Amino acid sequence: MTHPAACGSGRWAGHWQQRADVVVIGTGVAGLVAALAAHREGRKVMVLSKARRLVGTTATFYAQGGIAVVLPDALRDDGDSVEAHIADTLAAGAGLCDPDAVRSIVSDGYPAVAELVDSGARFDEAVPGSWSLTREGGHSRRRIIHAGGDATGAEVQRALNGAAATLDIRHNHVAVEILHDADAVTGVLVLNDDGLGVVHAPSVILATGGLGHLYSATTNPDGSTGDGIALAMWAGLAVSDIEFIQFHPTMLFDGHNAGRRPLITEAVRGEGAVLVDSQGRSVTRGVHPMGDLAPRDVVAAAIHARIEQTGAPCVFLDARRIEGFTKRFPTVTAACRAAGIDPTLEAIPVLPGAHYSCGGLVTDVHGRTDIAGLFAAGEVARTGMHGANRLASNSLLEGLVVGGRAGKAAAAHALAAGPTTARPPEPAMRRALPRADLQRTMTKNAGVVRDADGLQILAKELDTAPPRVIASRADFEDAALTTAAGAVAAAALTRTESRGCHHRRDYPETDTAQVRGVIAAGVC
Repeated sequence: MTHPAACGSGRWAGHWQQRADVVVIGTGVAGLVAALAAHREGRKVMVLSKARRLVGTTATFYAQGGIAVVLPDALRDDGDSVEAHIADTLAAGAGLCDPDAVRSIVSDGYPAVAELVDSGARFDEAVPGSWSLTREGGHSRRRIIHAGGDATGAEVQRALNGAAATLDIRHNHVAVEILHDADAVTGVLVLNDDGLGVVHAPSVILATGGLGHLYSATTNPDGSTGDGIALAMWAGLAVSDIEFIQFHPTMLFDGHNAGRRPLITEAVRGEGAVLVDSQGRSVTRGVHPMGDLAPRDVVAAAIHARIEQTGAPCVFLDARRIEGFTKRFPTVTAACRAAGIDPTLEAIPVLPGAHYSCGGLVTDVHGRTDIAGLFAAGEVARTGMHGANRLASNSLLEGLVVGGRAGKAAAAHALAAGPTTARPPEPAMRRALPRADLQRTMTKNAGVVRDADGLQILAKELDTAPPRVIASRADFEDAALTTAAGAVAAAALTRTESRGCHHRRDYPETDTAQVRGVIAAGVC
């Protein structure tokens, strides 16, 4: 909450202050697309990144598979359609997608990709002038465009970094609180090497990414600590569907079980690789009609069950029959060889890893929240696109579409609202568990499969987290993770069924009476 002291007076004398029309928090696909859109509308844009460098610090950069997009009729001949993409998305979402949101975002996919191409992105071609398409889990058609074989995210990030080179991007700037009055956003409280300061702005866009570092092992970069979820909840806003955390079925297992681990893109299975256990038996046979290309929750749960049955530390992805593997999947090949594995000669050891948050801060398809001037786009937002489980490669699609829309909407709001003066808050004390302790209890009690006993243990541990003054990035991230974990635990306890990527050991069936979102209230 805010404090009535006038900005620049009292204890704030000497603390730094800046002004902008639009502040964007985050430099992944949604953040940079939003920033560029607001800039094109003529607004003064400031982009905040808590990282000290730009390369390799976003989840976008590590995305391998591609972008799910239906090409215009003149560019395709495989019978794909927007309706088919919508149907696949709704099926993966297990009853909790917003059909109108799905239609809106999928329908605008190709124009958003075309704009990305205008920014310099280049995608792989089957023949000159025709993009190469692959298929991933849950998709009924080959509609995934990709770059560098399996380096799509790196190409998207490269193109956006280049396009955003003229923007005002502030590194090592940690947004620690959204400032607002009773009616609307007024700015952001920020921590950098000069200490705390305020950026006064009528529009703020949260594009902070996900929360993979709630868990010991994740495909996410170190900065994926649930920042936007915490910032929104501390501002009094609700989050929804936060219990639906997607575990990528095939994270590389190299004997280590902590920190960011490489994923093995779903496209490897799309090109014919098969999942087997240590005895060579299929992991997914009889589990789902689509087998190894079933939606991610199904495959992740099947792998988890097989690991529990066999006591083995992992299962295996056998890609040895894929011709030209090293050329098609250079990123996967490099990651495997770094771990001492040759994927052309031996099966790849894999297991599920925390990957993507399907829920988040509730927004509309233009990124608007319940606080005027506060927007959110990308993984931090819950538009209704993903429901209970994200369809593969719909994440970059949503970031492109909603990021652009949020940038335009934020620019329009800033123009209408005019300059603001934020009122600095009193120093905040936030509950915070040390990251390693939190990851250990989350992994044990709220992983691929959960139950009431474990979730209650988790909730009690979180309740014992001591309050901490936010004086560093580490303090902030511990507090953000603790707040996000509390929301996950509460929502997972409330959802007494298994649906999408939320699996309850004590409630293994899907309950038709629970086709609704679970709201976790803000903690303002």
